[in-house]
Amino acid sequence: MRMKATATAMALALMATGMPAFADIEAAKAFLDAEIGDLSSLSRAEQEAEMQWFIDAAKPYAGMEIKVVSETIDTHSYESKVLAPAFTAITGIKVTHDLIGEGDVVEKLQTQMQTGENIYDGYINDSDLIGTHWRYQQARNLTDWMAGDGAAVTNPGLDLADFIGIKFTTGPDGKLYQLPDQQFANLYWFRYDWFNDQKTKDDFKAKYGYDLGVPVNWSAYEDIAEFFTGRDMSYMGGPTSVYGNMDYGKKDPSLGWRYTDAWMSMAGMGDKGEPNGLPVDEWGVRVDENSRPVGSCVARGGATNDAAAVYAVTKAIEWLQKYAPPEAQGMTFSEAGPVPAQGAIAQQMFWYTAFTAASVAPGTPVMNEDGTPKWRMAPSPHGAYWSEGTKIGYQDAGSWTLMQSTPVDRAQAAWLYAQFVTSKTVDVKKAHVGLTFIRESTIQHESFTERAPKLGGLVEFYRSPARVQWSPTGTNIPDYPKLAQLWWQNIGDAMSGAKTPQEALDSLCAEQEKVLIRLEKSGVQGDLGPKMNEEKDPQEWLDAPGAPVAKLENEKPQGETIAYDELIKSWQ
Repeated sequence: MRMKATATAMALALMATGMPAFADIEAAKAFLDAEIGDLSSLSRAEQEAEMQWFIDAAKPYAGMEIKVVSETIDTHSYESKVLAPAFTAITGIKVTHDLIGEGDVVEKLQTQMQTGENIYDGYINDSDLIGTHWRYQQARNLTDWMAGDGAAVTNPGLDLADFIGIKFTTGPDGKLYQLPDQQFANLYWFRYDWFNDQKTKDDFKAKYGYDLGVPVNWSAYEDIAEFFTGRDMSYMGGPTSVYGNMDYGKKDPSLGWRYTDAWMSMAGMGDKGEPNGLPVDEWGVRVDENSRPVGSCVARGGATNDAAAVYAVTKAIEWLQKYAPPEAQGMTFSEAGPVPAQGAIAQQMFWYTAFTAASVAPGTPVMNEDGTPKWRMAPSPHGAYWSEGTKIGYQDAGSWTLMQSTPVDRAQAAWLYAQFVTSKTVDVKKAHVGLTFIRESTIQHESFTERAPKLGGLVEFYRSPARVQWSPTGTNIPDYPKLAQLWWQNIGDAMSGAKTPQEALDSLCAEQEKVLIRLEKSGVQGDLGPKMNEEKDPQEWLDAPGAPVAKLENEKPQGETIAYDELIKSWQ
């Protein structure tokens, strides 16, 4: 026993320094004892068997040093600081897991694609790039990889069917291009305590004629925003003046995500379809029957500048100016995210669940003394142009990507690490740290049943059928890095008042089409690249079924709400 304890202590010390240990089961046991415990969907015997597989598979790569990269969020910080040293101790493969900004990850990936230089051996980049990876074929398709060069280093316990985001990372060719590592959704956030207060409910009903509750449509969201803005909530221990909306408006790359990440489709822009609208998607880009982009502007059958898109941008700006704190107009995504937890915000339509961890911190104004939140999350409401079957929300899926330009042996070692940090052995614990679910077995784990009351509806959402309507950018987008940068610049012009929403979206769709036309002329994407429609009278497209759509006579139908507790019942 004394020898075993010493070996355990030695392994843990080596793990802490990130130096290769002796790569045997003792290092794995030390890791399981110190870090995992019961927080795994596998039994202890199954965990040890999975770790033994990693030890054996990694032997040809012992002593190799590899570099991988991801954006900086809690989940990836945990991987970089805890799981990478553990993997090194267990396998003898030295991993450096860099954490950089999301935009920087895309830039490094783009540079590797353009130059062929192997900057990183593995990338965790958003599945928003699935259309890019499928068309350029510069990322290894993992389906063929696992059957070929990656066969000997593919975990027999990987269990792809257990990953809830696999459809997001699969191309139209049916091949898997990326392996999900973390996922988070954008949902509606609201003060459950305020919404359930009898005086507040009575005051709302007296003014608007219907019950205060989770808004089903944008009309109700607007009414609730108006109702709470300036309201004195001090009788419930809140501020003497609160705000009915939270958002951000700084001309910054994150302003683009606000709109490409499903704000337009939530308004009703785009066609029906899961996981993304077809033929017109949540960016307003239309594709033909062969998944080739054919247009973005209404004149080519796109919807980026149609009435639903204009309505979406108009409402966002109006609500930001009328119902949000004045400083929100100068904030970015990361600056705005934690603001609701400060206690003066009644609701936010579009709130990323990546901020859940910050919003359940003990002692914040939005937490009860017993550790339960005063807030809840629910599905976001939909706009006046929305119809059943249209996308209703965005889900971020940061996913492992292996580039073709990475040497085979380095890609094999990186693939082992990617599988380690997403393995059933570690995933439940990782999910408790970052609250970014990727596996069904993790979502259903009893530890999350116990923790659910303290997470404001997050677990209930991920256990519900509702989650399938939330998806990342789909395959209609042929070059995410080039097209994404157009959004924040043009939306920024509308935010600042330099252009009307219509003018800004006319400019945006025209600039998107310039990129699509260049891609078509260059031929770099071959038969998968754009094949642009000829322009014609926009009315012909507006008269045809589906997207794009003409302006509605009434963009504010009667507000509709649902009681949160009834909503939760419908999920179960």
